[in-house]
Amino acid sequence: MAMSLVFLTTFVACDNDDDDAPVDNTEQCDLTKEQEEGLLYMREEEKLARDVYNYLYDKWQVNIFKNIAKSEQYHMDLLLEEVNLCKFDDPVLPEAGKFTNTHIQELYDALTAKGDKSLVDALEVGATVEDVDIYDLMNYSAKTTNQKLLDIYDKLTCGSRNHMRSFVSWLKNEGKDYTPQFISKELYESIINSEHERCGH
Repeated sequence: MAMSLVFLTTFVACDNDDDDAPVDNTEQCDLTKEQEEGLLYMREEEKLARDVYNYLYDKWQVNIFKNIAKSEQYHMDLLLEEVNLCKFDDPVLPEAGKFTNTHIQELYDALTAKGDKSLVDALEVGATVEDVDIYDLMNYSAKTTNQKLLDIYDKLTCGSRNHMRSFVSWLKNEGKDYTPQFISKELYESIINSEHERCGH
């Protein structure tokens, strides 16, 4: 999928905001080629989020990045269960910041370069990661009728909405606003103006 990269608060994301109510894994794999491609892409995109946040935590030592990175690891694990169930080759590389998909690699390089500049830039990177994550999850959800995938994507999208709320809240505390680059302005406004969610409940 071609995408272009434009480029302290009272609420801090909890590392277990979406770690409850696991998705039922009793079904057998029944995915089309297009659904397989979406699953594998999102597996790497969740690694992108985790690796970017770990990088930014090392740079700025601000806990929001460490906490949300833990949620992204959970998202990766949830997707890996389906990858393994279907006996697909996992595209995730063991090295931090390294990706099989060249577009995701380019995105990681651009995001970390921006996040190096300042804490505000790093927080904007966080909002951007969640922005693109929600956008891609919604697109892949629209392309499948497989209930198992829909349940997984819904859970991940819920987590990403919570993460976006956290980053935007931090940015506002820094006197900055975030402008959505991927999802619509209307969807963005509805997310940040609604309450933190308990995903899967």
